[in-house]
Order: sequence, then structure tokens, then C-alpha cells
Amino acid sequence: MFNDIGALELVTIVVLAILVFGPDKLPKVIQDVSGFIRKIRAFSDSAKQDIRSELGPEFKDFEFEDLNPKTFIRKQLTENEDLQELRTSFDLRKELNEVTDAVNSREGGPAPASATPSATPAGGTGPDLLKKPAAPAQEARTPFDADAT
Repeated sequence: MFNDIGALELVTIVVLAILVFGPDKLPKVIQDVSGFIRKIRAFSDSAKQDIRSELGPEFKDFEFEDLNPKTFIRKQLTENEDLQELRTSFDLRKELNEVTDAVNSREGGPAPASATPSATPAGGTGPDLLKKPAAPAQEARTPFDADAT
């Protein structure tokens, strides 16, 4: 609960408590706070036991920590046999190597000399989208008007 409190923060809290409550009232305040925390824990444990008894025997392994979404997902991913089998049968590196080989073999193949991005044969592949298109001719460019912008 207080894992991120350092020594300096703890000393500051103690000094402030002594200044606010005084050295003679501080032990009584600490006892009251610790008693309050014990009552809250007892109430929480009692509520957990009541919920477990109301759920019945089919939920005997139910843990309230499993209601945390991170814990629930982690538990479902590690305990599911189908996912374990899928995880062991799927090799991501092998799949990536196959895809890389397929892409490299398509790039390395000879390209037909008559195929251009604007005109392709009827049964051929479409334009190569990875290549940068050639700059249009001067007549094909739209006129630029600096005053209009």
C-alpha cells in the first residue's frame, strides 16, 4: 500500500503529526487510527465470507483478486489449455520469415518491359504502388497562381 513512500516523506509525516497533535496526544491518535484500520479489515473479511457462503460450493475457488481485469486476463491466458496449445504451435519468427521470403521473391522477379503504371496488360498485375510515379510533363501540370493562394 505504501510502497512508494520514501524515508524523507515518512519523516515529514511524523514531524507534521507531532506538530499537529502534539507529543502527548500522538500515541492516542495512533491507537485510534490503527483500531479504525483493524475494524475496516474485519468488516471487509466478514463481507468476503458472507459473499462466499452466498455463492455456494461451485464458487469455492473464487478469489476477489480475480475481479481485477489484469489478474483475470492473466489467469485466463495461462490456464486455458487451448491457448497453451496454440501458443506452442505458433512460431512467429517462422511466419515472419515466410512472409519476408514471399515478398522478396515477388520483388526479385523479372518485370515485363511493356508494363507501365498507366497501361497494363489485361491479364497482368496492376501498377507497382511501391515505386514513385514519374513527374508529369510540363503541359500536364496545373498552372500555379501565387496570388490565388
